[in-house]
Amino acid sequence: MTASTPRADLVDAAALDLTRDEHLREQCIQSEQAYRGHFLDVRRDVVRLPDGEQAPREYVRHPGAVMIVPILDDGRLIMERQFRYPVGQSFIEFPAGKFDAHEGGLVCGMRELREETGYTAKRWARAGVMHPVIGYANEVIEIWFATGLVAGERKLDDGEFLDVFAASSDELDAWARDGLLTDAKTLVGMLWLAQWRAGRWPLTWQDVAQP
Repeated sequence: MTASTPRADLVDAAALDLTRDEHLREQCIQSEQAYRGHFLDVRRDVVRLPDGEQAPREYVRHPGAVMIVPILDDGRLIMERQFRYPVGQSFIEFPAGKFDAHEGGLVCGMRELREETGYTAKRWARAGVMHPVIGYANEVIEIWFATGLVAGERKLDDGEFLDVFAASSDELDAWARDGLLTDAKTLVGMLWLAQWRAGRWPLTWQDVAQP
C-alpha cells in the first residue's frame, strides 16, 4: 500500500481566510414561492454563480428553532422520544421547538422545555447555533443548556405525543454508536456537552427567574 499524498492545489487550513467568501457566493436574480404551508415556505430561485452562469435553487425557509440540553442535578439529561412522520420512525432527542413570532432564543427555550417536559430551569447558557440541513433549508437551531431543573406539569400542543425520560451521557453515547440515536441536532448537543464537561468549550450562564 502506498502512502497518500495531498493534491498539489490543496490549501492548508492555516492559510484560509474564513472571513472572505466572495469567490464562492451565489447571487439571487429571481425568486418565487412554490408552496406555502403552516410554517414552511418553499422557494424556487435562480442564482448567478461565481463564474457568471445561472442555476436553479429550491429550498425551504424555516422560522428557526431552539434545542435545549437539560441537565439534572445528578448529571443525567432530560430526553424525549417522538415519532417523526417524514421518516416513519421514533427518535431519541433533546427537547426542541420552533420559534413563535417575535420570540427570542431564551424565551423559546424556556417555553418549549416547560411545555414538552414540564421542567423549568434556574440557569441557562447559550452554547451556539447549528445549521442542520444546509443543502435545502435555511433553518438555524440555537443550542441552549439548562440546569437547576424543577419538575412541573407539561402542556403539550394538540396532536403532540412524546415520551420524556432521563438518560446518562454514557447511555446516549452507546445509543449513538449502535445507531439508535441518529437525530443530528441531538448529536451536536452531545458534542457540546462533552466539550463543555471536558473544559474545552466554556459556557456563560445566567440566572433566570421562574415563571
